[in-house]
Amino acid sequence: MTSDTAMRTIHLLRAVTLQTNMLAADFARANALNTTDVRALIGLLDRERSGLQATPGWLAEHLAVNSASTTALVDRLVRRGLVTRSRDHVDRRRVVLVVTPAARDLGESFFEPVFNRISDAANAFSADEMDIVDRFLVDVASALR
Repeated sequence: MTSDTAMRTIHLLRAVTLQTNMLAADFARANALNTTDVRALIGLLDRERSGLQATPGWLAEHLAVNSASTTALVDRLVRRGLVTRSRDHVDRRRVVLVVTPAARDLGESFFEPVFNRISDAANAFSADEMDIVDRFLVDVASALR
């Protein structure tokens, strides 16, 4: 049985998720992108932040789409100047996907005010409190997988 405290937290997470989805939809609409395009860009940026290369195969798996859909998606992002394809320096048969500076600028101009407000909210907590929040969010993300 789920406790009242856990249910309150679940409802708050759902509210945050809804607001995040609405913000992503606004970004997509403002930039003539679809939601899969936005999810792809976020995934590629997260992959890069973790120090790993992204390939079309990785992107297909990450988004749970087939290879034909991934090819169409990457073609669309390349045409828009948001992603580049290049050959891996080690294995020339491998294609690597990289988010362009133009895509970064587009995202930053839209999301930076929100990120600043979230950062301000986080800065109101001590480092120890934020460690607990981080641990909780990691566990929630794991539970959702």
